[in-house]
Amino acid sequence: MTSKKRPDWVLAAGHQLHLTGIHFDAIRLRDVRGEAVLHHLGTLTDGEPGPVVREIAGGRWTYFLIPPGSSKDYDWPSGARCFGPAARHQYVGIPAPDGNTYPLSWRCGAPEEGEFVDAELLYGLVTAQLAPADG
Repeated sequence: MTSKKRPDWVLAAGHQLHLTGIHFDAIRLRDVRGEAVLHHLGTLTDGEPGPVVREIAGGRWTYFLIPPGSSKDYDWPSGARCFGPAARHQYVGIPAPDGNTYPLSWRCGAPEEGEFVDAELLYGLVTAQLAPADG
């Protein structure tokens, strides 16, 4: 039986800010838009979309963690905030897998080593979600 290994950047308890562009890049969406994208992502990945951090206070942000450096391959639409190597000194809060991590939590469980959201699939869903409605 293989044991699952948690990435070094996921603490055993609490939560910690991590500089983006090193261990991961992140795409941030606000409130219901983040939940809608996550719903579609979950449907397309048989319920395993990859690591997604949810902030349940303030803007109710959803952070989709993609491979480090991959955010620069896409022109993310307005409404999606990119945290990656092109931006300087941007941090994302990473919660522990269990325990008191308020206001952060893993939306679909903490990641295993090397597990990320598929950046190309996420880009397609974010672009569709944030596209202006035809009038």
